[in-house]
Amino acid sequence: MFEDFFGVVKKRFNSGIEDEYKPPMFKCPRCQSLSPLSKYEELHRVCPLCNYHGRLSAAERIAVTVDKGSFKEFDADMKSGNPIDFPDYKEKQEKLRESTGINDAVVTGTAMIKGSEVVIGIMDSRYMMGSMGSVVGEKIARAFEYATEHGLPVVMFTASGGARMQEGIVSLMQMAKTSGAVKLHSDNGGLYIAVMTDPTTGGVTASFASLGDIIIAEPKVIIGFAGRRVIENTIKQRLPEDFQLAEFMHEKGFVDMIVERRKMRSVLSHLLKLHGYDKKEV
Repeated sequence: MFEDFFGVVKKRFNSGIEDEYKPPMFKCPRCQSLSPLSKYEELHRVCPLCNYHGRLSAAERIAVTVDKGSFKEFDADMKSGNPIDFPDYKEKQEKLRESTGINDAVVTGTAMIKGSEVVIGIMDSRYMMGSMGSVVGEKIARAFEYATEHGLPVVMFTASGGARMQEGIVSLMQMAKTSGAVKLHSDNGGLYIAVMTDPTTGGVTASFASLGDIIIAEPKVIIGFAGRRVIENTIKQRLPEDFQLAEFMHEKGFVDMIVERRKMRSVLSHLLKLHGYDKKEV
């Protein structure tokens, strides 16, 4: 532990380069335990002590899910405007694009999962908490339309705080648009696997995230519509401690499976093959 710490300090002191500092230890926000940061990252941001599943960027999710080099992105240059002239919205978007390297809160495209071709979408919580505005809704709708046209299954990783208030009613309209695209894909016999990650809430939960033929969740992630405090204040009752956690949703039948991150790629591959999307495994 101390060797790692002093090694980092020595490297920073001698290099003369102001790189972003990474502490040698990771403190889990759930169990509050310390473990080597290298181990946490080796496990793809999963706590080695309590199995807490941290958030992944879209690029990190792609790297641990699809076959290497197989991802081909859709609509990478699509950017939203400012449909209701919300103050400072344009400037905030520009800063987020620079800091995250993506143009909005979802990345979509085609990829292979152990040899089976899919259309995949990954929401990125770094970008305005994965909120769904016009671009997010449009990219998701287009992804489903492409899958429908080409007879491909869809795997969608959701992570969102809900509709994007900075786009007003335009963001709410994306709920209907994405749900319609899912329905057309289903009517044409397409398979849709929704994977809920932390957190999946608001208008995303109330639309395409909940419409999967199979709904998977990572362990202990938050899934819901309104926040816990809002609900308690409305019904004047204390909610169960595990309310809105994936395990609670699984018990109530809202989620079909809870899958750990280290098993996700294999589980998705098995489900795709079970539904006839069987290609040579790589």
